Amino acid sequence: MKKVISSFLVLLVLSMLTGFSVETEGPVQWLTFEEAVEKAKTEKRPIFIDVYTDWCGWCKVMDKNTFSEPQVAKLLNEKFYPVKFDAEQKEDVVFSGTTFKFVPSGNKGYHQLAAALLNNQLSYPTVVFLSEDFNMIQPLAGYRKAEEFHKIAQFIGEGHYKTIKWDQWEKTYKSPYTGQ
Repeated sequence: MKKVISSFLVLLVLSMLTGFSVETEGPVQWLTFEEAVEKAKTEKRPIFIDVYTDWCGWCKVMDKNTFSEPQVAKLLNEKFYPVKFDAEQKEDVVFSGTTFKFVPSGNKGYHQLAAALLNNQLSYPTVVFLSEDFNMIQPLAGYRKAEEFHKIAQFIGEGHYKTIKWDQWEKTYKSPYTGQ
């Protein structure tokens, strides 16, 4: 037991001294929309956007059960630029020469970018996949469990959607949850 603890301490000290880090699956490394767009300009990768509101109960459940699941977080971090976008944020967003603004409506309001991403169907949670060139691949409304979400995100994140139909690819998908 002392050897295990000593080895661990040596690795810990070495990692602090050399900057060495052990790659682990952690939480999703969320970016702002603007950060994701800038990164995608230099290193092409699709953008994943979680469009949510603070009052959306299913959005919170998806955060807790889906996005915090290690396989989902790893996939989002490695294959996408993941964005959390508050559909009711007040700050302007400039994208492709257009300034998207908050629009007051009733007690709250909505952000024009959220409306554009969701094809004016303001339903939460909705996730949106954009290609490396910022074209819409697919918006998906509603709560998704980790297993279902992983399958969809892998299909898009690995670019399978460009060459094969969903029902054909789905037959070859190997789930990290069941192995099937």
